[in-house]
Formats: sequence, structure tokens, C-alpha cells
Amino acid sequence: MLSAVVWNADPVFFSIGPLAVRWYSLAFAVGFIIGYDLVARMFKHEGAPEKWLGSLLAYTLIATVVGARLGHVFFYEWDYYSVHPEKIIRIWEGGLASHGGTIALILALFLWSWFVSKKPASWVFDKMVIAIAFVAGLIRLGNLMNSEIYGGPTDLPWGFIFVRDGQTMPAHPTQIYEALCYFILFGLLMWMYWKKNEEERPWLITGIFFIWVFGSRFLIEYVKNVQVGSEYELIARYGMNLGQLLSIPFIILGIVLVIVAYTRPRQHFTFPNKFADTPAKKK
Repeated sequence: MLSAVVWNADPVFFSIGPLAVRWYSLAFAVGFIIGYDLVARMFKHEGAPEKWLGSLLAYTLIATVVGARLGHVFFYEWDYYSVHPEKIIRIWEGGLASHGGTIALILALFLWSWFVSKKPASWVFDKMVIAIAFVAGLIRLGNLMNSEIYGGPTDLPWGFIFVRDGQTMPAHPTQIYEALCYFILFGLLMWMYWKKNEEERPWLITGIFFIWVFGSRFLIEYVKNVQVGSEYELIARYGMNLGQLLSIPFIILGIVLVIVAYTRPRQHFTFPNKFADTPAKKK
């Protein structure tokens, strides 16, 4: 029988003098590298221009970091940052919100489609969310290494005692719960794209992503600790915390996108294949 895991991981992967590389930062970096490769493979599969990848990465990086930071500032701790605005840019001190990152990334991908690809936004969304599901799983593992955003007390045999955060009783390792959900979703979306050609149903893959990610987030929040004190009022009034309330619109959006995808015919985009090998010249 399993017993509680005494968790006291060092959040720093390695350090050289004053420079410290944290597991969380490493998760972000590795996630973006692998995510870039995944999207590049899909671009190659469909023959999309390779030159689009660089700008897509830039839009994604900026939107994710800025959006996640501003999401935390405005959704969770505006009372504090409104008094200390100079600390908003201190992202290294912690404080990122996935809902804020999601909103910013949605806007960025629409802008990228408008200015760069000039294709329907569904084309890039249905690829990006596959990579995002994988990156999200890695980031939750980074949260685990930081001993943060874990759940409430549990007597289940897989509870974690987060020693570094001063805990003495087992708690739900909600970081692992979410990471598993995201990795399973990643496998499902990869199967839908590579085996079922569901990218030919615009918005279907994106809709499944929103339903699964925010649906699982909504449920897991029930065993997760309250992140900031201001959420207690929301729980008392609505029976839900801020993370759950922010998840509901994305779940509804996902359902709408799935319905739209199945009420429209399949669509196939063609591009000049910039990835194809240049044919050898005949002598």
C-alpha cells in the first residue's frame, strides 16, 4: 500500500554563481522547444510556409508571458499591485495565471492569422492547442517542483507532504492531477490530428481542448487550496473560486466550437510546400 510522499524537492535545477535555473523555467523552455517542433511537423505535413514559424513563436511567447502575468495581477492580486505597480514587471518573483495567458494567446493567434497567414484563425488554433496541452503538463510539473498550488489535506495514500512550504500533513498533489489530464489530452489531440484528420473540421480540436482543459481545471479546483484570500468571498457567495468562475466561459466556448465544427463540412487547406526537398536538376 502506498504511503504519503514526503516532498522536499529543490526548485533550483542548477546554479552557476548568482545565476540559478529553476525547474519551472526549464519546464517553460523545454515545453516551447518541443511545442515548436510539434507545430513545425504539422506545418510540414500540410505544406505550410516554414517562414511562418518564427513569427508564430514570437506571438506565442509574448502573449503567454505577458498575458499570464497580467492575468495574475488583475484577477488575483489587483489590490496589492495597484498600490505597488512597479512590481508588476517582476515576473521572476512569481505570479502567473493560466486564464490570463489563454486570453492573451487567443488574441495573439487571431492577430497572427490576420497579419501573417491570412487564413481562417481555426487553422492555426487547431495546431497550437495540441502543443499547448503538452506545455501545460510540463508547467504543472514545474509547479510541483516549486511546491506550489497544491491541494487541501487528504488521507488518500498518494498524498504529498510539501515540506519546503512548511506543511506537515499530506495534501492533494493537484499539480500531478492537472499534468496527467493535460498529457492525456495531448495524446487524444495528437490521435485526432494524425490518425483521424480532424483538423479538417475547423475548430473541433480547439473545442475539445477548451472543454477538457477547463473542465478538468474546474473539477480539480474543488480539492485545491485557495490561492488568495479574496477568493473566500467568492466561495461563500457562489460556491466556486475564481479559477472555476473563469473556467466556465471557456468550457461554454469549447462546447460551441464543437457544435460549429460538426455542423459544417470538412475543409482542407493547401499551401505551396516550402518544406519539400528541392528536386534535383536533370543533367
